[in-house]
Amino acid sequence: MSAIQEYKCPCCGGAIAFDSTIQKMKCPYCDTEFDMETLEGYDSELKNDRKNDMGWQAASGGDWQEGETGGLRSYVCKSCGGEIACDKNTAAASCPFCGNPVVLTGQFSGALKPDYIIPFQLDKKAAKEALQKHYEGKRLLPKVFKDENHIDEVKGVYVPFWLFDASADVNMRYKATKIRTWSDSKYQYTETSFFLVTRGGSLGFEKIPVDGSAKMPDDLMDSLEPFDLSKAEKFQTAYLAGYLADKYDVDAQKCAGHANARIRKSAQKAFDATVKGYSTVTKENGSIRLKDRKVKYALFPVWILNTTWNGQNYLFAMNGQNGKMVGDLPVDKAAYKKWLFGLTGAIGGVLYAILFLLWLL
Repeated sequence: MSAIQEYKCPCCGGAIAFDSTIQKMKCPYCDTEFDMETLEGYDSELKNDRKNDMGWQAASGGDWQEGETGGLRSYVCKSCGGEIACDKNTAAASCPFCGNPVVLTGQFSGALKPDYIIPFQLDKKAAKEALQKHYEGKRLLPKVFKDENHIDEVKGVYVPFWLFDASADVNMRYKATKIRTWSDSKYQYTETSFFLVTRGGSLGFEKIPVDGSAKMPDDLMDSLEPFDLSKAEKFQTAYLAGYLADKYDVDAQKCAGHANARIRKSAQKAFDATVKGYSTVTKENGSIRLKDRKVKYALFPVWILNTTWNGQNYLFAMNGQNGKMVGDLPVDKAAYKKWLFGLTGAIGGVLYAILFLLWLL
């Protein structure tokens, strides 16, 4: 069994959790509120990797086979004594017997402790409302989907992210042309001038986010950006109470490739925009060298909504800070065919009108 941390109300003894609407800890039983600063002492537990010895000798049942328990962790709830079973990356959960929120402190000890956390600003109700708004204006969405799509689960999850800082020395080379045309009474002339264009300089990148969870699709997490990192707080385990949280299972080294790709794309776009005044521009070569590289570890708030419709599962995610909702939606095939037919007809009508005008001329 491993160590867990619970937050108890000193007034009534009930379990307290972080309330995103007031940005404080709150007891759901006596409504007492607590500032986050008052709970900072609890985080001293992170410095002590204490372990409980509360194992039992099983008198019956079969033995686990090799490899079956590799991904499991077991914890004892301090409120009711119930066992909390979860995977090896879970860092915050709730007791399945009494419902009390718990923080699994061992997951954040030592080098695993995050540097920053962005607290939830929006609650579960806001996530459900955002999903309904996400359906609006989708002309190709099946009409019955909005009414029949069943929400199976809504959970607030702190997703692990790596934040990359770097300075980039950039050099780019382009081949460009300028084309000039003129004519006289007999001929039309074209003059093409060729240029070698170079660009060089430095760019600074701060806190480029890459999610460190293998469970979360990278494209889904990228679509939730931006997160306002100016609102990030120094990490405290109290923010996790009442939510789920995972520690990273993809390390910074493995995530660096995704960060480098984002730096490369942004740098190229910035330097390409400086090459102006030419008729044509072709990129020939370029190099990007990073220096002053730093990596920080943070937790970002995400609402995950799992839904079912017509026998299929649909996954949606909402930025728990600003309410941005993303997720795939089904397409009404009949409506798509009508739309495509109408679009094709409109394009055909425009082409016919152009040909007719040319014929008149």
